[in-house]
Amino acid sequence: MDNILVGTASWTDKTLIECGRFYPKDCKSAEARLRYYASQFPLVEVDSSYYGMPTPANAQLWAQRTPPGFVFNVKAFRLFTGHQTSPDVLHHDLRAALGPSPPRMMYYRDVPDEIRDELWRRFLEALAPLQAAGRLGAVHFQFAPWLVRGRDAIAHLRHCVERMAGHRFAVEFRHRSWFERDHAQDTLALERELGVVHTVVDAPQGFANAVPDVWEVTDPALAIVRLHGRNAASWNIKGAASASSRFDYLYSQQELAAMVPRVRRLAGLTHQVHVLFNTNYEDQGQAAARLMRKLLTSRAGQGT
Repeated sequence: MDNILVGTASWTDKTLIECGRFYPKDCKSAEARLRYYASQFPLVEVDSSYYGMPTPANAQLWAQRTPPGFVFNVKAFRLFTGHQTSPDVLHHDLRAALGPSPPRMMYYRDVPDEIRDELWRRFLEALAPLQAAGRLGAVHFQFAPWLVRGRDAIAHLRHCVERMAGHRFAVEFRHRSWFERDHAQDTLALERELGVVHTVVDAPQGFANAVPDVWEVTDPALAIVRLHGRNAASWNIKGAASASSRFDYLYSQQELAAMVPRVRRLAGLTHQVHVLFNTNYEDQGQAAARLMRKLLTSRAGQGT
């Protein structure tokens, strides 16, 4: 377990706080919750940075409120990963720079070059306090499900990698074309060429926007295993009350035990493995993360 870190995606989800099963009753503030989370797990994924541009001030607080050795993986801002984005989530001056009648939703290709440049600058600026404190793990690019493998998609991936030079870049595809048939080996070869971290994805199968679990390593420094649950009924749910409803799934001991040998194999091939539970409905992620850590350290798990 020395080089296997287990944690969850987010520590501030509304349903997690409201369920009352993870945080002690006296954990009422953002500071108290992060300090408590960091006392339980060595790793967390920042998801708020996907929805809106993070700030250096928040990153500085995260670094101050966590112990040495604690690791933050940070999700890339949604505009960079090809998702539709409302101008309302941009900083006020950048919204104004779009003109008096900005589109209701926009994509990366729609943004003027000078505003793109400024968005990348501010994103890197926000990561700087974590990096300076030794708390930054990987920057996680979860690309949009309509980013289908092809020349334009590969060009955009290369563009993002270039923009993130000097940072550990992790990639998660959300369209099965990247790993269909003989494309799997080509995609892994591309990830190795670019020096990016391959993300092993556990998710419901049978959907165009779900990739298979490819247990391979592309960066000797890091491998990531990201678990979204196996709730096929909610995978593409529309109009859910919260994003966490999509990942409403509690992994069983048997399901996690079956992954233990594979996680250990990755640990033998890389400097570090990050196992992240994105089942963020109530405390399902935290419960599964604790169980996975127990299985990884137990004698029973070693014989799995």
